[in-house]
Amino acid sequence: MAAWLVPVALGLGGCSTVGYYAHIARGESSLLSARRPIASVLADPGANARLKQQLRLAQEARAFASGHLGLPRNRSYTTYADLHRPYATWNVFAAPEFSLAAYERCYPVAGCIAYRGYYDPAQAEAYAKRLREHGLETWVGGVPTYSTLGIFADPILNTMMRWSDDRLAAMIFHELAHQRLYVKGDTTFDESFATFVQEEGLRQWRAARGLPPGDDAAQVRAQEFDQLVLATRERLRALYASRLPAEAMRARKREEIERLRRDYATLRDTRWNGDHAWDAWIAGEINNAKLLPFGLYNRWVKAFAALYRKSGGDWEVFYREAARIAHADPASRMRELVALESPE
Repeated sequence: MAAWLVPVALGLGGCSTVGYYAHIARGESSLLSARRPIASVLADPGANARLKQQLRLAQEARAFASGHLGLPRNRSYTTYADLHRPYATWNVFAAPEFSLAAYERCYPVAGCIAYRGYYDPAQAEAYAKRLREHGLETWVGGVPTYSTLGIFADPILNTMMRWSDDRLAAMIFHELAHQRLYVKGDTTFDESFATFVQEEGLRQWRAARGLPPGDDAAQVRAQEFDQLVLATRERLRALYASRLPAEAMRARKREEIERLRRDYATLRDTRWNGDHAWDAWIAGEINNAKLLPFGLYNRWVKAFAALYRKSGGDWEVFYREAARIAHADPASRMRELVALESPE
């Protein structure tokens, strides 16, 4: 999964909310205090050679992002922080038993989003438990990256160091794209925009370094997995609208989830030649909350690709047109995106 946004702590009322924002403030402070200038890591004779190689590449990608992709030129991703944990944050998603409508929470900077982020997995699990006690289904997912939309100078984290060179560069492009353009309350627009910038930016980055195109087969498999899950979600959406009795609804829901597992196994063992990348996800509990993140990152990617072509491949023209669409009212924004992705 790609990066998720952690809301910045800007106090709101309410006891539980105050406690949550205090947790976010402590987590953010701890993360920022762990930052080291990348130059100092590179100069450290005791630093791991592989880490140094990755950080050099990250700095090249950071310079390319501003110099060639028109992304912000600031201090983000010019420092490194070792958090001594496997994930930067843990996000809690929740949804009713018979609905795919996310239980949203709203924040001063990010607007309303479909999850709540925590720096501590135990607190994330405790929050999920409270939601389940109120009848909601939940899913807690570890996230290796985070963003403050440029409010702070976001660092590169140790949680990203297990990635390939391409994925590390793509993350930098993706997160800086959020800093270039962000619409409060429209996660699908924001993530699709950043995903297009990430993908096109990576293509140009590889070409500039004299490298061949990336592994399209892996990207196709990822897209096919997304489509498999999205198809299941649409069948469940139709089921929940049918108003069957609760027990019948639960039985049909279990059938759809088992169908997803069977369809995945067939795809994995045939067209994917035994690629087991999503086995753990499929083997775990599957509920409405776990299905929520799918589609957020790529719903409008084709529309943004069309906009980039219409902009003549000029990044500044593209950003200007994307901002114009972003600032329209939600209905007009949707119409423009649908028109862009439709065949001419």
